Amino acid sequence: MHPFELHKAASAGDAAALIVGKADGKYLAGGQSLIAAMKLRLNAPSDLIDLAAASDLKGIKSDGKTVTIGAMTTHADVAASADVQKAIPALAALAGDIGDRQIRNVGTIGGALANNDPAADYPAAVLGLGATVHTNKRAIHADEFFRGMYETALESGELITAVSFPVPQRAAYLKFKNPASRFAIIGVLAAQTPAGARVAVTGGGSGVFRVADMERALAANWSAAAITHVKVPASGLSSDLHGSAEYRAHLVGVLAQRAVAAAA
Repeated sequence: MHPFELHKAASAGDAAALIVGKADGKYLAGGQSLIAAMKLRLNAPSDLIDLAAASDLKGIKSDGKTVTIGAMTTHADVAASADVQKAIPALAALAGDIGDRQIRNVGTIGGALANNDPAADYPAAVLGLGATVHTNKRAIHADEFFRGMYETALESGELITAVSFPVPQRAAYLKFKNPASRFAIIGVLAAQTPAGARVAVTGGGSGVFRVADMERALAANWSAAAITHVKVPASGLSSDLHGSAEYRAHLVGVLAQRAVAAAA
C-alpha cells in the first residue's frame, strides 16, 4: 500500500470541503473495494476522506411513494429496515444477499454505486427501479448515472449523498452468484414501476444494462410467458472461467422469467 493522508469528515459538507485541492483524493465509505485495491497497489490515492462520522449521510426515509437511503447506510441496515421491507421488499432482499455478513455490516450503498463494479447488485436495483442518485451538486437519474465498467457520471470531488427509489407496483431480484465472492454471474431485477416496466441486468458485461425488448413485452403483459421468446444476444457479454457469454445470455432469460414470476 502506498502512503496517503487520512482526513475525517464530520458531515457531507465537510467532506466536500476536505477534498478540494487534492487531485488524487478519494472518499472512503465502507472501504470494501477501495482498501483491497490499495493493498494490491492497484489504487494509490494521495488522500482519503473518511465518511464514517458523517451522520447526515446515513438513514432511511419512506413517505409511501419514495424510499430515500443515505449514502453511508450499510447493506445490513437496508436489509433490516422495516420501511424498505414494506415498501420495496425486493430491495431489502437484494441488500441482504450482498457478499457475506462482514461486507453487509460495513459496505454502503453510496460506496457500491460510486465503485460501480460490473457484477455488483445495487446497480441493478438502482437502474431496475428507476432510482435517482443525489449528490452534493445535483440529482442524477439511474439511466444517466452508469457509464460502463467502474465508470459513472460522477465528476471529480462529487459526493453521493443519498439514493431515492420510487416505490414500484411490484419487483423482484434474482441472481446466479459466484459461490466464493457472491457477486452476480448474472443478476436480474424486474420491476413494474410508476414509469413502466424495467428490467436491469448485472454481471453480464462491462456494466449494468436494461433489456428493452423484455420491457416492451412486460408493458403489454406482465407474465413470465410474455418474455420467453425474448433472447439477449451473447455479443457484448463477458466470457470467463465462471461462464461463457452464451451461458450468461441464457441465464438472463431464465432469471428474468423467474423474477417476473416472483414479482407477480
